[in-house]
Amino acid sequence: MESLTDVIVLGVSHKTAPVAVREKLTVAEEQVEAALRQVVTLPGIREAALLCTCNRVEIYAVASDREAALRALGSELAGRASVAAAELEPHLYVRSDSEAVHHLFRVASSLDSLVIGEPQILGQVKTTHDLALKSGTAGPILNLCFSRAFRVARRVRRETAIARNPVSVSSVAIDLARQVFGGFAERRVLIVGAGKMSDLAARALQGQGATLTVTNRTPGRAQELAARMGGDVHPFEDLVGALAAADIVLASTGAREPVLTRVLVAKAQKLRRGRPLFLIDIAVPRDVEPACAELEGIYLADIDDLQKVASSHRDGRRGEAEQAESIVEQELGRFIESFRGRQIGPTVAALRARVLTLAKTEAEKLVGGMPHLAERDRRAILDFAESIAKKLLHAPQMALKKDASGDGVPLVTAVQRLFDLTVVETVDDPGADVPAAEVVEVAGAVAAGQKKASG
Repeated sequence: MESLTDVIVLGVSHKTAPVAVREKLTVAEEQVEAALRQVVTLPGIREAALLCTCNRVEIYAVASDREAALRALGSELAGRASVAAAELEPHLYVRSDSEAVHHLFRVASSLDSLVIGEPQILGQVKTTHDLALKSGTAGPILNLCFSRAFRVARRVRRETAIARNPVSVSSVAIDLARQVFGGFAERRVLIVGAGKMSDLAARALQGQGATLTVTNRTPGRAQELAARMGGDVHPFEDLVGALAAADIVLASTGAREPVLTRVLVAKAQKLRRGRPLFLIDIAVPRDVEPACAELEGIYLADIDDLQKVASSHRDGRRGEAEQAESIVEQELGRFIESFRGRQIGPTVAALRARVLTLAKTEAEKLVGGMPHLAERDRRAILDFAESIAKKLLHAPQMALKKDASGDGVPLVTAVQRLFDLTVVETVDDPGADVPAAEVVEVAGAVAAGQKKASG
């Protein structure tokens, strides 16, 4: 049976890898299910979920063999990025056991985001879990971890001001453009793409005095966004013309390859006669070919360049972030205790059943081979075997109960594996808090009932 010691996270984020590395690892949403089904065929992996955002790519897994699983996952990611494992390794981080759960709680609560408090990450984590459920790769352990992560994130937003006046990567990009141009009055902003990030950018531009133009591969979505924001639409087929008329471009599509290539931007720049053009690329994979920055009059910023602007938001939310971190720590402790507690009672019951059954079976074999025994002697042998079994059980049962709130590797996992126990958990609600002491008390009552029945 799996435990929290089997949970691992392997990934990269904006803190460990540049966008040039992250974009090689990202998986389109429509390809996640197939990727997950591949992951769970790797050695040592029983459950898996894949989180892909513009700032991170992470695999959450439950592993029966941690070292084998990490080697296999590292090779899988390196293969996806078409690089040598040794080249990718410096950018990877690993979390395991309670640290992995702690990491998930922080990610869902937007404490590990580029923009602290941004609201999009919780929805992205929920989508991650939904896709793992749909693909059949999320099992009981990951379900528990993700369910509790959602609860923790909601508590953080409810009890702190971290999400007040919400910001996003898109709004930080708009802040960067404002710093460069000193404002948006009489500026034409071209938004390439009409997804969530583009929508957030358009909202951040409202009331700023900019003229807004939207272009998108699907005209209907561009028209819908432009209508909501009071902008106009430019045909996607004429990106050169759209660029030629713009002062600022914010690109955020779901394309796998750059839509704004060096050749295309160079053509637009000729029409502009060298007027400066500021390109902000917040897509991963990137929408703007990096070589565009080599063109005269072109200024390019990608999502990694937003770090400095985002740091000012982090400084402004430091107090709320500290309070949120405290909540995460509290919830992690409660989760570990409840998780261990939900295993202790059933494990004690399974251990008792296994040992008492073995003792009874062996004693019955013994007396079965001695038909001359009187019934009184036969019963004495059976009772003696049961008495020895119970005395042997006493110390491990006490150790298991004491370990329910311990901080080390839980004995419950070792006992389950040493005795090859089949444990039926008593808690069905993955979000339920069941104190370890309460479960042990129930187990004690069960044990007392067994003793009374056998006596």
